[in-house]
This record gives sequence, structure tokens and C-alpha cells, in this order.
Amino acid sequence: MENEPDHENVEQSLCAKTSDEELNKSFNLEASLSKFSYIDLDKELEFKNDLIDDKEFDIPQVDTPPTLESILNETDDEDESFVLEDPTLLNIDTIDSHSYDTSSVASSDSGDRTNLKRKKKLPDSFSLHGSVMRHSLLKGISAQIVSAADKVDAGLPTAIAVSSLIAVGTSHGLALIFGKYQNQALRLCLGSTSVGGQYGAISALSINNDCSRLLCGFAKGQITMWDLASGKLLRSITDAHPPGTAILHIKFTDDPTLAICNDSGGSVFELTFKRVMGVRTCESRCLFSGSKGEVCCIEPLHSKPELKDHPITQFSLLAMASLTKILVIGLKPSLKVWMTFPYGRMDPSSVPLLAWHFVAVQNYVNPMLAFCRGDVVHFLLVKRDESGAIHVTKQKHLHLYYDLINFTWINSRTVVLLDSVEKLHVIDRQTQEELETVEISEVQLVYNSSHFKSLATGGNVSQALALVGEKACYQSISSYGGQIFYLGTKSVYVMMLRSWRERVDHLLKQDCLTEALALAWSFHEGKAKAVVGLSGDASKRKAIVADRMVEILFHYADRALKKCPDQGKIQVMEQHFQDMVPVIVDYCLLLQRKDLLFSQMYDKLSENSVAKGVFLECLEPYILSDKLVGITPQVMKDLIVHFQDKKLMENVEALIVHMDITSLDIQQVVLMCWENRLYDAMIYVYNRGMNEFISPMEKLFRVIAPPLNAGKTLTDEQVVMGNKLLVYISCCLAGRAYPLGDIPEDLVPLVKNQVFEFLIRLHSAEASPEEEIYPYIRTLLHFDTREFLNVLALTFEDFKNDKQAVEYQQRIVDILLKVMVENSDFTPSQVGCLFTFLARQLAKPDNTLFVNRTLFDQVLEFLCSPDDDSRHSERQQVLLELLQAGGIVQFEESRLIRMAEKAEFYQICEFMYEREHQYDKIIDCYLRDPLREEEVFNYIHNILSIPGHSPEEKQSVWQKAMDHIEELVSLKPCKAAELVATHFSGHIETVIKKLQNQVLLFKFLRSLLDPREGIHINQELLQISPCITEQFIELLCQFNPTQVIETLQVLECYRLEETIQITQKYQLHEVTAYLLEKKGDIHGAFLIMLERLQSKLQEVTHQGENTKEDPSLKDVEDTMVETIALCQRNSHNLNQQQREALWFPLLEAMMAPQKLSSSAIPHLHSEALKSLTMQVLNSMAAFIALPSILQRILQDPVYGKGKLGEIQGLILGMLDTFNYEQTLLETTTSLLNQDLHWSLCNLRASVTRGLNPKQDYCSICLQQYKRRQEMADEIIVFSCGHLYHSFCLQNKECTVEFEGQTRWTCYKCSSSNKVGKLSENSSEIKKGRITPSQVKMSPSYHQSKGDPTAKKGTSEPVLDPQQIQAFDQLCRLYRGSSRLALLTELSQNRSSESYRPFSGSQSAPAFNSIFQNENFQLQLIPPPVTED
Repeated sequence: MENEPDHENVEQSLCAKTSDEELNKSFNLEASLSKFSYIDLDKELEFKNDLIDDKEFDIPQVDTPPTLESILNETDDEDESFVLEDPTLLNIDTIDSHSYDTSSVASSDSGDRTNLKRKKKLPDSFSLHGSVMRHSLLKGISAQIVSAADKVDAGLPTAIAVSSLIAVGTSHGLALIFGKYQNQALRLCLGSTSVGGQYGAISALSINNDCSRLLCGFAKGQITMWDLASGKLLRSITDAHPPGTAILHIKFTDDPTLAICNDSGGSVFELTFKRVMGVRTCESRCLFSGSKGEVCCIEPLHSKPELKDHPITQFSLLAMASLTKILVIGLKPSLKVWMTFPYGRMDPSSVPLLAWHFVAVQNYVNPMLAFCRGDVVHFLLVKRDESGAIHVTKQKHLHLYYDLINFTWINSRTVVLLDSVEKLHVIDRQTQEELETVEISEVQLVYNSSHFKSLATGGNVSQALALVGEKACYQSISSYGGQIFYLGTKSVYVMMLRSWRERVDHLLKQDCLTEALALAWSFHEGKAKAVVGLSGDASKRKAIVADRMVEILFHYADRALKKCPDQGKIQVMEQHFQDMVPVIVDYCLLLQRKDLLFSQMYDKLSENSVAKGVFLECLEPYILSDKLVGITPQVMKDLIVHFQDKKLMENVEALIVHMDITSLDIQQVVLMCWENRLYDAMIYVYNRGMNEFISPMEKLFRVIAPPLNAGKTLTDEQVVMGNKLLVYISCCLAGRAYPLGDIPEDLVPLVKNQVFEFLIRLHSAEASPEEEIYPYIRTLLHFDTREFLNVLALTFEDFKNDKQAVEYQQRIVDILLKVMVENSDFTPSQVGCLFTFLARQLAKPDNTLFVNRTLFDQVLEFLCSPDDDSRHSERQQVLLELLQAGGIVQFEESRLIRMAEKAEFYQICEFMYEREHQYDKIIDCYLRDPLREEEVFNYIHNILSIPGHSPEEKQSVWQKAMDHIEELVSLKPCKAAELVATHFSGHIETVIKKLQNQVLLFKFLRSLLDPREGIHINQELLQISPCITEQFIELLCQFNPTQVIETLQVLECYRLEETIQITQKYQLHEVTAYLLEKKGDIHGAFLIMLERLQSKLQEVTHQGENTKEDPSLKDVEDTMVETIALCQRNSHNLNQQQREALWFPLLEAMMAPQKLSSSAIPHLHSEALKSLTMQVLNSMAAFIALPSILQRILQDPVYGKGKLGEIQGLILGMLDTFNYEQTLLETTTSLLNQDLHWSLCNLRASVTRGLNPKQDYCSICLQQYKRRQEMADEIIVFSCGHLYHSFCLQNKECTVEFEGQTRWTCYKCSSSNKVGKLSENSSEIKKGRITPSQVKMSPSYHQSKGDPTAKKGTSEPVLDPQQIQAFDQLCRLYRGSSRLALLTELSQNRSSESYRPFSGSQSAPAFNSIFQNENFQLQLIPPPVTED
């Protein structure tokens, strides 16, 4: 039981050697440290809210508690969670059940330790806690241990136990007893080397509560008890446990007559010491047999004298850790097992650890058991309930990133952990924060491995226990009174928590002043961890820490001035103080020591001008956030002067409005503010310093009034002042202080009255004779009418209906009317604002204002005056706002409408008509208003489609829209068409009749019918008659003939005959040809195109001087290309004779001009025409046989008279094409043949390959296939390797009907992969999951190999099922055109018409050729190898 934990970091090296005085002082602190333990518990109870942050999981009582024997019989691999045990008294000596602990390395959890480590680390342990632990070498004891080894052959140290004395056991059987205080003298040397030679090394030590007895356990199993007062041997025990096993642990309990020992056999024994008739005896009882499991760590619960009456102490609890579980048992009043807890998965080499401590949770002090193995620490809180039963609740566990070899409580909130690389970790239990890490490798810690391996008795221990013993150091670390002692091979070290002062001083010694202040502040706020030495209530603790912080701050200020660089740039000095001075200011304000800040600290820092400036600038953020008020006059004055000098006047203004300026020279500050234009600060000073609210207004009016009265434009600065003035007046009238805060409540009515009186003054002070009346209101109205009236409106909202307020309101309104209506220098917008304001006030239910109604009529006349056309939209908007604000009640409506129509205020008319539901008249308003005329379509649509309007209203709007349809179409044809399609779909012909203008009609119909116009109209619902479409086509022929074909392609509803007549009427030959082609008259369309081509050719041949770039030649080429395209599109559907009827006239037409004498045709045109002729010939070659083409050319008179040279190029080109295509055909055929041959070879190989079953038994009935007696039953083997009896497969319904045949499917593969029909997924077949192929074998084949009946009974040339499956696989691999189909078509083409490479498409049946199929793909890569 130790003191409470808290914060800080660590010295990383193992401690400077301390002086003897310091050591003695630290030991003398022991008593007070142990007292702190209990003070800490009280404190924990006192501040329970800070402590209860662990979520508890209450574990219910067990109805029928299991016995210890049943626990021991549990198997190791049970994945049990948390079990509470409460057995009745047992005869432990008779327990003989199987071990539940692992007894060998092989049986324990194995695995790489590094893989078991958690990646997640604890919260960052290097946040600054200072050095938490002090570590010291006990020089006296260390020297004497070395000396004893040399002088009396004591051997090396092996074990340590600490109470008010320090006992060290050695390898030669000696126990050296040292004092803890003064000079750490050797008090006793117990035992002798001769006994040591007999008993072996001391392996365990224990001192009882009152430090009067010492128990020594030896490596060969003996136990001795010594009197520490006299040094006498009291008992020598040799028969307490089985011989030949080392003592691993021996522990006194709180009862001095009861001890517990644990040997290397894994057994635990209870030793009872008695003295009868002067004879000392020892009785031994086995608590846990090593044959049932190996315990390697025991820990009895010790309670300090202060807690001797705690109810839990009567149970004498003992925690035991085996290699797989921990157990908590009660030794008194009768033996009971209260709890077991399994470790779960862990590294078999990790060390089990146990540690008890009393902690305060939820107002009660109870023992907590920490146990761990590996890198997770579990905490269990043990409580006794009113019935006397013990409850165990699991607390938040601690995840680490290292393996532990020791766990020690240093107090109820702080634990010290030692990891496997000998690094100490100081952890705050509740926050799980790592406070410090210390490397202690130079201690050269003693390990107890030899005892765990029982080397002194021949190594007769299990491998699992020996593996754990590799890192066991149980006997090398002992804690007592808040101190932890570490036994090294030549030394003893002690570690303890530093006091809070020591931690702060330690940082100061290292010149870490900022860190020291931060640490001290954490002590002050009670947020530090591992705090020692702070007692008393919270206020007392804060006062103690604050005094120490003040001392540090003085030291810090001195250091800041001393460390300042004397030479160099001013920026370097400023940076130095900017790093240092804010810290002083921060902590003085945190400690609420303004007196210290503004007296001693300020005086000290004022010695350096740079430091003084930085200090003053540091105050700014605190002043602006209102954390610092009440600055001394001197500092305030210096502050303002400093910012003035640095030209930071905006900062000065911000500071002044947050200061208490009553201690300043008001006049001086006002003057400074006015000179530097700090208007906010000036107003603040007047208001706060002198309770004067009107003077700032007068000052600002004097600046902005003259230019406004003179009609000049205000400067930016004057606009800023005017805006501030408006806001200031608004604040005063609303009872708020400017620029922030509130006016004192007792002053609010007074300030309001003063401001009103000021505003309604007839003349200003010191007014000139020319000044107009009410100058202040006039100025504000000129400056910003709307905002000033908004200020008044807000003020009127706040007014209560007292007599004075009503008088002020009426007075202000009268003045406003007098100023604005009687003057012509206000714009319509400003006048409108006033009357809108008045209308709003008059419309209020509790209105008390009176305004003459004739004034509203005057305003109406003014706004609607027809003699003034300027500001038309502004006047209309102002009048609209006035009406919407409630001013409508002030006017006669008929007169208002007349004047609005006269003034062309269509929005006003709309507003009035809408009130009267005359929606049809609103359409006129939109159509007449050039700014809003396009909105009429949305308006009509909304009225006709949105519910809420009566049928009569909708009908009137519909009729009005129909009457104005021509106007609507001319406005926006597309919108008009959309409107007609939506709401007038049944009256389209009526609409068309109303559209007399043909251009308008054309635009309307194009928008209505042409989907490319972007209007979303459902043509099916519209049901437009063909005659309307044809009317549109005729208009299109008139106004945009070039777009006719493109439009016809997207139009749907028209008649071909009538449309052809229209296009012929307007001589649009291309369009006529397109329509004839669509109709199916290919020849008629061709003749039209041919006629156009011939006419174009005639134009070319009859022209005189032409160039190649002549447009007419380009026309010839375009027309020819269109004609060729026509022929190509339709040749597929024609027979040979019909094709020739198209292509030969075209060729004839192109060759005709060349028949004339060559002199008549310019040379350039001759070449161009030959090129075009070649183009025709190349296009023909795909559809007309080459002999026919050549024959037709040679029959021509031009080429028939020996002029073959001119067509030589044409013929050679044809022959080259033929040769290329013949080579391509031969290569393709060869590849296809090789591909088919390869596939068939591969298929044959896979069919003839034998199947290899995975097992020799049926996968369903699990019987060997040889043992089934049903002779008719066949054996079926699938390619996946599974084997079945056909009878078993039939019972499982593993048959599939496929193309009229019954096939088997593999039961295991199909059921595990949830596969359905055989043909559903070819990839499944490839993988062998569904395997319709099988080998059928008769059982007799295996019974007698020589039996002739085993031979195949049939030799029908039928594919067996395996061959069928292989063929199916091949077909699926090459889905698409079969090889046979390809070869057939290629051979037909080659044999019958091999001289025509494109003849496959010349006859009608060939239209369905596989080559012309859009999905045709020629696979020239080898097929994938099928899986076996």
C-alpha cells in the first residue's frame, strides 16, 4: 500500500550518484511515505469523481460453485472467459486429478514472440512530467556484498527481501542482514558456507510484518527460519514439500504463524508454525499439487496495520499463477477457491506476474489484484459483500507494447513495470499514461533461472517451467514503503517517487524553466500524475505551489534579462523577449497576480526598452478577450504611447474600447482619437469616461453635414463616419453601448430621450443663418435614407406605449414628412422609402401614428408623373414596395390602376390585378413590359397547371393566350410551341390558322415538330396529323432547303407520296431521291441522281477556261459520291442484273465526257475525270464481277480501238487486289485447318487420359467401392477425382437432363458450390466442379481380374459420356461461328466464284453470310488448353 500517483517524465540515464546524506534523508522519509499511502487513500475517497473512470463489469455469483478439483480437471484449451468459483471446504491433500497446466514446451502456445506484440502503443509517454523517479545506489550495502564474496566466500547475491531491514541471500547459503538507515551497516550474517554447501544457494527470502523473523528457501529444497533480533536459527525445515525440488517462493502471510511456499515442482504448500511446550514445529499442507499443474508465482494479500480491521483480511487471500490460469483462494476461515481466470493466448516464455494493492473505488478501499503474462495487465477488484461472499469485478486492462518480467505497485495510482530488455516504465494506472521510462541495464539484475530449472537437484523440472524461468527475477526485486529495491550481481539500487518540489527543482537544475513552470502549474491545477508531498485541502495546496511558481517567475525574469544578446540586430532581441516574456504574463494572469505583473515584473522588465515593448504587446490579446481589466494608469499610458510610436493606431482603438479608461486623461485620449480617426474609441471614451452620449454625434455631424448639404460626393472616410454614426444612434436608441456591451439600465431612458431631443433639434449649435431646419434628420436622410428609416423602425418596435414615446414617434414622423415632401432635392427612391416606412408603421395593429392621407396621393402623383420619364424602373419599384408594405389601403384602387397604366407601371398593374384575380389582364402587362415579356410563358403555364385557380380563371387565361398566340410566337417560337403542346394540343390547327405570317408559322412548326430544337414534347401524345407535318416540310423547302434531308431523317409523321410531290414542286432532287429510296424505288432514285450528275458533267465539259479548283468540278465529285453511296447501300438487296442496271449507267455517265476528242477537254479536267472514273470502278468491284466490268470497258469505243494503255493502271490494280485477297484466303484457310487439327489432337489426348480417384471409397456412403455386394451397382469416377457408387448418386438425385440424355453430377462439388443446372456456367465445368464425364466400372472388374465378364460387353461406335463432355467443353470454348461453317463458306466462295473475291454477297441468300454478321470474330490465336 503506497502513495498516490501523478505526472511527469524521466531522466534517461541511471541516476547520478547521490551523497550519503541524501540517501539517509531519503530513508528517513520512509515513515512519511508510508503515511502518504493512507493519506492518498483518503484523498481518493475525497475526490472520488476524479478516480472512478474505470468501467466495471460485475460478475454474477455462481449458483452451484464448482470444486477446486473440478477447476484443476478443466482442459487447457477451454476458451472460458471469466469464471467465479466458490467451492466448499476441500480435503486438498487427497486431490488427484489430471493437470490443467501445460507441462511441456511442446504443449504450450508457441509462436514468434514478436508477432504477439501489439502494434498499438500507450499514449505518448514523453509529454513533460519531469523526472518522476529518483534512483540511487546503496553504496554501503553494495560494497559489503562484494566484500563478503571476497572475504568470507559468501558467493554472489541471489535474493533480496526488504522491511525495516534489508536481507540479501547469496549463492553459498548465507543471509546478510543490513540496516536501511545511516551507514547501511551489516547487522547479521546468518548461516554458514558449510550449511550452504549442504543446502545450496538461497533461492527465496521473506520477512514477516514486524521484521522479527526471516524465512530462507534453498535451492535444494530446505527452509530455515531465523530470529532477526538475536540472529538465532529457530527452525530448519526439510520435510515441508517433496525432496529434490528448489524453493521458488516463500512468503509470510499477515498471520506470523502462517507462510506459503512454492517449489520447482509447481506445488504450493501452507506452512503452519507452532510452539508446543517450548518445542518449535512446522506443519505442512499441500494447497496445490504440482502433478495437477505447475504454479510458478504466489502472492498473499498483505494489509498494513492501518487496514488490519478491513473485512477482507479475515479470508487471508492468496493469489497463485500457473502456466495457464490464475487462482484466488481464501486460506481462512476454511479453504475456498474464489476465482479462476485463464490467460488466453500468450507467449509460453513470458513470466506470470501477480501484485496486490489496496485502492479506493466508489467510496470504499478494497484490494486490487494486478496479474499479467506477456503484454496485457489485467486488474481485478476484490470486494466482500454483506453476506460474506467475495465478488470480483474486472477493471479496464492495460495493453502494452513490450513483454513484462516484473510488476510493482508504488502507490494506488502508479505502477512500475520492468520489461524484458530491462527498461522501467512508470505508468499512471487510471489514465494508462506512461510517465517515464528508465534504462536499468547497469544494475545487472539477478535472474532466478537456475532455481526454476532446479539445477541444484539435477534439473528435474518440466520444459515449460524451465522456459518461463529464463526471465524470472521474482526474488531480485522487493518493494516496501513506497521504495523499490533492485538486486544486481554486485549492487543494490533503490527507486522511489520524487516529491513535487524535487521534480520542479530537477527541471530547474537542467535550466528547463518553461517546463518547470508547466509542471508546477499542473500541480497547482491538480492535473499532475504521481504527486508526492502535497497535502491538505485544495486551496492550501494551490497556495504552496503558487508561492513556488512566483519564485520561479522572478528567476525566469532575471534570466530573460541576463540572457538577452547585448549586440546584434534589434530583431534578434525582440525574438528573444517574444519567446520569454509571454510566459511570465501567462503565468502571472493564471495565478491571478496582477499586482505582481504590473509592479515588480513590469518594473524589472522596464529596465530593457525592448523587453518593455514586448511586455506591452503581450497584454493585447488578454485585453481584447476581456481577461485583463483594471490595468494600472501608468501601464495603460505606456501601452497607448507604445502603440502610437509603432503606428499601430487600429490596435490602440481596439484596446481602448476594452479598457477601463476612467484613470486616463480623457481630453488627451479624445484628442488622440480624433487626430488619428479612431471614432469607435472616441465614442467609447465619451460614453464610459464622461457618460456623454451627444457630443460624439455632434462631432461626426460636423464632418459629414457640409458636403451632403452642398450636394458633394462623400469621401470614403466620410462614408465610414456616416455609417458609424448610424450604428451609434441605433445602439443608443436600443440601449446598447457602442461598440460593444450594454448601457447601464438606469441610463437607458435618459440616453434615448437625449438622442431623440438631439435629432429633432430645429437648428444645430453655432448654426449659420442659411442652415435649413432640422439639420440632423435632414443630414441622415441625405446620407442613407433606407438605413436611417430602418433604425427608426427598430426603435419604434422597442417603444412601449407610454405617452412620451408616442409623442416622439409622431414628432419624428411629422419632421420626416416636412423635410422630404416639402423639398425637391430627394430622389423618388428616397421619398418612396419614407412612405414605405410610414405604410409599415400605419399597418401595425397597435398603430398610434397619424399621417394625412392626401400626402399619399401627392406621393402617387409624384411617382407616376408622366412629364418625367427619368428613373422609371426606380419609381415603379418604390411604388411597388410601398403597396406591399401596406400602403394600398391609403389609395383609391381604380385611380391607382389608371395612373399606373398611364405611367406604364406594369408591375403595379400586375399587383393590382392579382389582388382582384384578373389573371387574364396580367398577360397584357407582361406583353407590354419589354423587361419581362419573356416571363409570360411561365406565367401562363403556372396559371393553367398549378391547382388553386378556378376553372373560370383558367379559361379566361387560356382564351387570352389563344387571342395573343401570334404575339407569343413572334416573342419566342420555342417557348410558344412548348406552351401549345402542353395546354393547346387539341387546337393546333386553330393556332396554325391564326398564324398568317408564313415565316412565323415556319418557326412555330419547326419548334413544335423538329426534336433537334431542344423542346421536350411527347410526339405520341401530341398526335399531329400528317398534313401539318407536310405543311412544315413545304415551308422548310421554301425557307431552308439545305436542311430538308436532315429534317426528314428525324421527322416521323409524313406521307411519302405527298412529300415527294412537294419536293418535286420545289425541284429539290437530292431530297426526292432520298424519299424514293425510302419508298423502295431504288431505280427511280438512281435515275434522279444520275440525271443530276450528267447535268453537272455537261456544265464542266462546256465551260471554257477552267481550273482544277473550279466549284463545278467539286459539285461533280460531291454528286458522284452521293450516287455511289446510294448504289452501295442498296446493292446488297439486289440481284446481279439489278446491280448492273445501277452501276453500269453510272460508269457510262462518267466515261461519256471522255469519249469526246481529247482536244475539246482541258487536260486538267481529263485527269480529274479519270480519277473519278477509277473511284467508280473501285466501288463497283465489290458488287460486280471483274469480267463483266472489263468486258464493258473494252466494248467502249474509246478503249476498243487499241487504246488499252489508258486503262492499264485500272486492270493492274484489279489483278493486285485479286492476288492479295487470294493469298489472304489461302493463309486463313491454312490457319483454320491447323487450329482444328490441334484442337482435335488435344481433345483426343484428354479423352484417352485415365482418371485418378482421390480415394478408394465412395464419397457418400464412405464404404470402399470393392466391398459393396450389389453386382448391378456401377462405380462412377469424376474428373475432379471423387468416386461414388451409382446407387448412392441416384439417392442424392445427382442427375441432370441435358439434351434428352441423363448425366451424372459430382455430389460433393455441386453441393459445396451450390451449382444448379449443368449448362448454367461453363466456367464451372472447366474447373471440374460439375463433371458430367465419368468412368463406369463394374464391381466384378475389381473382384476378379481374370474374369472374362470384366471385358467390355459392347463395341457400339457411340461417344461415351466422357467424350461427349470433352466435345461440349470444346464447343463452349469457341462460342461463335463453327470452324466447319467458316471452311464451308470459304470453299464455296473459292470453288464457284474464285475470280470474284467479294462474290459472297452477290446473291440474295448470301445476305446472311457469317462474314457479314456484326458479331463475327476470327480467332487466330491457339485455343486455351482445357483443364484435365
